[in-house]
Amino acid sequence: MKAAKGIFVPASKTCGRLRVTDPDPKRGREEMPSGRVMPDMLRLPTGAVIILNGAEKGTAGWEYAVDPSLNPVLYFPDEPDPNKRFTVLNPTPVARMYPAAATLLPDGRISVAGSNTHRCHLRPSILSVEGPTDNFISYGQAFSITFSLGLYQPVGEYIVTMVAPSFTTHSFAMNQRLMVLYIVSAEQLSTFAYKVTVYAPATANVAPPGYYMVFVVHQGVPSYCAWIRMK
Repeated sequence: MKAAKGIFVPASKTCGRLRVTDPDPKRGREEMPSGRVMPDMLRLPTGAVIILNGAEKGTAGWEYAVDPSLNPVLYFPDEPDPNKRFTVLNPTPVARMYPAAATLLPDGRISVAGSNTHRCHLRPSILSVEGPTDNFISYGQAFSITFSLGLYQPVGEYIVTMVAPSFTTHSFAMNQRLMVLYIVSAEQLSTFAYKVTVYAPATANVAPPGYYMVFVVHQGVPSYCAWIRMK
């Protein structure tokens, strides 16, 4: 409830330890190098435990945590010295908060997924493309794209780009071509839907005939593309 009001309580540093095979198991207490909420914990083939992901303040939920825990930690349960049981590893550049996951792979590596996506950073979604005939666009032709933005996304700066798919071999991607299309007009159709009209490239010197991916990029986030064919 505090996180919902923007008050982010520091996460606890403590974690429990219990040897369930003891005749009379007693719960122990360990102090992690830093507080962590929403962690992922995996037993490794070496016998160690890795603790990763999560945040240092807040709780689970969209926008309910801050200060991501970027450093994974190794825990060695068989180390007799309590002060040497934790080893802090190099940090990741990607925040893995809500929701994130980690799983052990057959070769002993760890696959980590998820970041901190939320409803305010959804991709724009192309709903339709008006103007092509049998999916063909002529040079200099005007065509319209209807797209939607998610809830709570204020309309901001957006551009329409056209990208030629490259073919790659020997460490070199050939035929790369990016064009920012001229916007003729833009209008809001409903709470979530928008329509933008653009001009196709004027000549084959700019865009040789062939297939292209068209994107709507809203505040730096691209949509899934729509395919068109120039001729």
